[in-house]
Amino acid sequence: MDVTMDGTKQQRRGNTRQRIQDVALELFAEQGYEKTSLREIAESLDVTKAALYYHFKTKEEILVSIFEDLSRPIEDLIEWGRQQPHTLETKQEIVRRYSEALTGATPLFRFMQENQATVRELRIGEMFKERMLGLRDILVDPDADLVDKVRCISALFTLHAGMFVLQDVEGDPEEKRRATLEVAFDLVAQAHKGA
Repeated sequence: MDVTMDGTKQQRRGNTRQRIQDVALELFAEQGYEKTSLREIAESLDVTKAALYYHFKTKEEILVSIFEDLSRPIEDLIEWGRQQPHTLETKQEIVRRYSEALTGATPLFRFMQENQATVRELRIGEMFKERMLGLRDILVDPDADLVDKVRCISALFTLHAGMFVLQDVEGDPEEKRRATLEVAFDLVAQAHKGA
């Protein structure tokens, strides 16, 4: 009986944590990270600041937890990629999975794009850089020439650009994602031919 109660408490706690993250990210995106206070987050959730403080002591803790949760698929992808051969199929799968991870974390990456100065100063800036370097290392052939290295890295940033630049372009979001993915695949295929 205690296990079930603990499980239920843990589940409720998990839901509260998720609600805090969702509301905080929404406020950070609307008002900016610097202009959002813990008090405003608590008020938006209709909880006391003490209740919020139970889960997170600072805004940065909230942001780091969001980043860790939403970038977990990227970490998993990097681990998977390290175990794979450097074939074109593997590289295309890395790009495809990265595209899916970005799509699943769109609100976070939009926030990061729109708050670059803040992100650089916070721990998530360094964490994001580490993830990008990990992706680079599994996508770029170690003996590739500079142009092919740039092509592979550009494939990743093509996915970023597709997420941000194309949001104002008319059209179906899935169609735009597929078009961006096709360009990223082309870059990887060109780089692979050169290797």
